[in-house]
Amino acid sequence: MSAPARIHLQRLRQLWRSAGWPSQDLVEIELLAAGWVERLQEADGRERLRVTDAGVALIAESLSRNRAARDAHEALVERVATEMQRGGRIAWRGLSLRAGLAGEDGRMQWVNAMPDVYSIRHSTVEDYLEPAIHEIKVSRADLLGELRRPAKSAAYRALCGQCWFVIKAGIAAPDEIPPEYGVLIGHASHLELARPAPKRAHRPDFATWMALARATPLLPPDDDPQSPL
Repeated sequence: MSAPARIHLQRLRQLWRSAGWPSQDLVEIELLAAGWVERLQEADGRERLRVTDAGVALIAESLSRNRAARDAHEALVERVATEMQRGGRIAWRGLSLRAGLAGEDGRMQWVNAMPDVYSIRHSTVEDYLEPAIHEIKVSRADLLGELRRPAKSAAYRALCGQCWFVIKAGIAAPDEIPPEYGVLIGHASHLELARPAPKRAHRPDFATWMALARATPLLPPDDDPQSPL
């Protein structure tokens, strides 16, 4: 086997954390054939599995890749949030919001959403707040997985007046993103506007205001002349 699939890595991590009792399925056969696990005979005659050194190296490599992807994601989230602040907006990260969507049967369905960056204009007039959501993607697999979950994307749109995808340069073309979203491309040194987000009037509902009241907005960037005030 040339490269492990996600299911192989998941099983290896499960075996590493467990006592190693065999499942005797096809995934296990592939792990044994690749030399990532080995069979051990217990004194009572039962058999269990042990992750080999090659399997441990594989787990470590996958953790390193995941950590690098998280670091790249966090760096792009921070850049977007900073740009929102420099544009005169108040920004939050890690908000847990709830959006009400109309179901096929006409009933309201509530969907949880955790946008990467939520921001509003710095204004005391509710009609001028222009709430926006920026969802950041640094891998193509993550982007495609998001686009395959229409309820999650619909929840983002229900919570703001403009919704954006910020994609790392090279993972997708702007026309792969549905037209309901604006597209920003994250390069190593700057953000490129590929397509503006459609705007519509939107006022945050009471539940969103309560979430904002419980959360702490991001501090202004260090180069903000008003940050010491």
